[in-house]
Amino acid sequence: MGADELEKAVNRWHLTVNGGDLDGAAGAVTDPVVVLGPKGAGPITPSGFADWVQRSGIRLVPKSWHPISERLMVVEQDATWPGSTSPTRVATLFRVTGEKVSAALRLPDLRSALELAYIYRELAATQ
Repeated sequence: MGADELEKAVNRWHLTVNGGDLDGAAGAVTDPVVVLGPKGAGPITPSGFADWVQRSGIRLVPKSWHPISERLMVVEQDATWPGSTSPTRVATLFRVTGEKVSAALRLPDLRSALELAYIYRELAATQ
């Protein structure tokens, strides 16, 4: 896997989530996909991920891209939800397996996401 495949998978994830494409969102993630957000963390199924896309109505507009390794990327985003008056800046650590997102860990800011990404990268390198 190279940088192009990583970017393609993360782009596909954003396009399907932001477009409210439930089938596309389910197809953009692995089974299971690990998620982290304000309501907790853990593995969910692709259909559970699509349900979240529908329930939340979230839109995550990429603002900056930070490749960490050939499988990890942090993306700083402007998040909005139905009824939002202005965007909230967040950052998501993505892990890609094959051509799909296998983890989407949303953190409150870029620094937190980058710290988690570097810790994960070091842990994975020493397995």
